[in-house]
Amino acid sequence: MDKSKRQQNEQTVKTARYHPDYQTGLSHAMVESRFAEGAVNQTVDSDFKTNRQIIIDNTFTYFNLIFLVLAVLLVVVDSFKNLTFLPVVIANTVIGIVQEIHAKKVLNNLSVMNAATVTTIRNGEEKTTPFEELVLDDIVILKTDDQIPADAVVVKGQVQVNESLLTGESDEITKKENDDLLSGSFIVAGKCYARLDKVGNDAYISKLTLKAKAMGHDEQSKMIKSLNKLIKWVGIIIIPVGLILFFQNILLNHESLENSVISMEAALIGMIPEGLYLLTTIALALSATRLARRQVMLHDMKSVETLARVNVLCLDKTGTITENEMAVQKVIPAAGYQEKGQVVPIETLIGDFAAAMPGDNATMKAIKHYFTKTSGRQAQSKVPFSSVQKFSGVSFADQTYVLGAPEMVLRAKFDSYQPEFINYTQKGYRVLVFGEYPKELLKPVLTAEVRPLGYILIANPVRKEARKTFAYFEKQGVALKVISGDNPLTVSHVATEAGIAAADRYIDASRLTPEQYPAAVKNYTIFGRVRPEQKKQFIQLLKKQGSTVAMTGDGVNDILAMKEADCSIAMASGNSAAMQASQVVLLDSDFSKMPEVVFEGRRVVNNIERSAGLFLVKNIFSLLMAVLAMLLTVSYPLQPTQITLISAFTIGLPSFLLALEDNRKRIRGNFIINILSRSIPGGITDLLVVGALVICGIILDLHKADVSTAATMLLIAVGFMVLFKISQPLNKFRVGVIAASFVCTVVAALLFNNLFSLTAISPISILLLIILFFAADSVFRYLTKAVERAREALLQRSGQEHHLSFKEIWQYLKKKKA
Repeated sequence: MDKSKRQQNEQTVKTARYHPDYQTGLSHAMVESRFAEGAVNQTVDSDFKTNRQIIIDNTFTYFNLIFLVLAVLLVVVDSFKNLTFLPVVIANTVIGIVQEIHAKKVLNNLSVMNAATVTTIRNGEEKTTPFEELVLDDIVILKTDDQIPADAVVVKGQVQVNESLLTGESDEITKKENDDLLSGSFIVAGKCYARLDKVGNDAYISKLTLKAKAMGHDEQSKMIKSLNKLIKWVGIIIIPVGLILFFQNILLNHESLENSVISMEAALIGMIPEGLYLLTTIALALSATRLARRQVMLHDMKSVETLARVNVLCLDKTGTITENEMAVQKVIPAAGYQEKGQVVPIETLIGDFAAAMPGDNATMKAIKHYFTKTSGRQAQSKVPFSSVQKFSGVSFADQTYVLGAPEMVLRAKFDSYQPEFINYTQKGYRVLVFGEYPKELLKPVLTAEVRPLGYILIANPVRKEARKTFAYFEKQGVALKVISGDNPLTVSHVATEAGIAAADRYIDASRLTPEQYPAAVKNYTIFGRVRPEQKKQFIQLLKKQGSTVAMTGDGVNDILAMKEADCSIAMASGNSAAMQASQVVLLDSDFSKMPEVVFEGRRVVNNIERSAGLFLVKNIFSLLMAVLAMLLTVSYPLQPTQITLISAFTIGLPSFLLALEDNRKRIRGNFIINILSRSIPGGITDLLVVGALVICGIILDLHKADVSTAATMLLIAVGFMVLFKISQPLNKFRVGVIAASFVCTVVAALLFNNLFSLTAISPISILLLIILFFAADSVFRYLTKAVERAREALLQRSGQEHHLSFKEIWQYLKKKKA
């Protein structure tokens, strides 16, 4: 945008504009007025909720409302003993609030610790200011390696800017006075004073981030989606079931109001998975805090579960496979240097050159670090590096040297010298030619022939942990796709060095037509010359092909593709907008942390699946038992306080303890199918044995208290059968969990038998209890084997082990039946 257009845009802005002197900057009063106007460089709001939102979301839930209504009804009928479920509900709510606030605090602290800063001029003084405290028309000092915090205009000085994080192009662009600077780009050389022209949501970087966040606002993991569906259906069912049970007891069974309320509430409390959602929330929050301690920040706590299911990982070369900083690998003497019979080592000549040049860009920093030996010569003149001419030069008393890109330095004789270094460029090195110039160099223009003395090989070294990290993903069946803007042959060599499987299957994406994209993303591993818009298309195609895709990125040009992926991972060394828009941020930019993130995701999903199996046993039984009670026109056989006893020590305590255990097993199948396969055998076993007990109680005219107590004992017995089954294979920790739960159950039953409505039972009831216990053991074993066989057969025959949904299962079963 030119100066006249920018001035026109400024006139449309309601906020009065300042044009302060670059040496003075804004006054304190001007800064305060900007804050009052809201013209501040606030970053796009985080996805995290405020403390007030957390308290409201955890307190005012649908099921808490149901529990409140049930509590009021019990108080109305003076059945205070059956309010034992209320402390559990309150504890669940408080624990959920405290844990979520704690996780938010840890992650927010990480965000503050890693906040970027820039030097500002205010009231004539230099000051270090966080990006989020910058205001419109602030004067900032930008120098080498600084990231531009907001859209700005150069008011003094000259810099070279790398806009690759915005455009995907690595060219360095010279910016002079009145030139625009785009937020998110980097200063690679020089120094300037700039006036912030657009801040906050008006800046280019924020617009892209807002767009990306809008795309991903409703993203949820499969586990959370499944739980929401489950809870939604339970919430729909319990109201009509409760009303039917209540009026049946009043009108058909002629029960008292108190007994009708107690019976109805026992069924409803048993049907509500009150601890399941809390368990999931706490498990995810604990994972987020554990990862935070390892310098991994989650913008979305649910993303850890998504990443654990990923089977295709798309990554860039620089910053992921290689280090971010370039390093000199070696120097190759040119044929001209050897023919001339130089006495001074070439390393010393380059050392003299490097000592005379400022280390104001990444390349020169790498050269200065490598070539430290000098002869002590003093430079008479020097020409700094130009992004246009792509070379720099230094003149000494006896000789002039130039350093730059071969195609620019060697010019007309490039083809004749190319065989000396072409094999190195094909291996992925960046080659710079160091040559001798026949006269003093005063301007960045070469008018005579340069004699090459040597070729400096520069590369981003492959990360030390890369080979081990990629070997882990290969072992876990995760396909790797390297998507880069670099030469595909170069990327292939680097990927091969890093140990990426099938790195020899590379393709130049610039030569592909859109029709060829689907076959390419399926068959190739390495993609070079990839344009920013192609990245998003490649991710979409991989998802259409049935893959769960994660993508790493560090630039604004990566954002939309990252948000298209199922899970996005950003490096903290990259652009701040990419960090904000991603779900996972590696704060130390160490990609070797990825296996730890995957392990954490597996711990969460596997442990929640296992614990959810315990919760659903009670829910399945309560629903089926309520239906049976309606069919037999009998009262529900249990009381709310007995349901509390069963829930506390056969479900609640062991599930929370087991959720803390390390678990690195691969995730298989659909979340709901997995938990139903664990819970259906126990739920149906409960129904059969308790249903048999109720029918026997009617036939033998057993006292209601006998049936209620015996049913409680049967449910506790089956609960421990289920607990024992899902704890396989046993270890010391799991045996300890089972033992602790058993001891707590026995102690509660003996010491608080009146509280839990447990009474002495008749000899006939004891005999029935023994018979039904052994029957329950046999039925549970048979049902467990049958359900496991059905699940495995369905997974194997469908061929969609990782992406099975209810709809797909139903279609598969209809097809098989046909």
